[in-house]
Amino acid sequence: MKNSKIILTSFLNALGVAIYVSLVSIMMRNGGRIFGEEDNNFLGPIAFLLMFIISAAITGSLVVGRPILLYIENRKAEAVKLFIFTIGWLFIFIAILFGAQILR
Repeated sequence: MKNSKIILTSFLNALGVAIYVSLVSIMMRNGGRIFGEEDNNFLGPIAFLLMFIISAAITGSLVVGRPILLYIENRKAEAVKLFIFTIGWLFIFIAILFGAQILR
């Protein structure tokens, strides 16, 4: 895999994580309007923990799924590059968000 393809793939993976996290954040912020007000039953914590597990699986697969497959195919250098670039893009995204928050 060429470096340009690794960079593009890592960007798309990081973008997928950012979009997913944004959607979950919107849902959590507007949970009362979407699902109604909390009535102190046991379903709320169960739903939250299930969402947490699903989120970990989705974001984990976007960040480490392809690098693991490349590593298994004995393409270790590409796997490490893809993982590092994905983490780098996520760092850039969070830096932009923090910068926008400071300038606001």
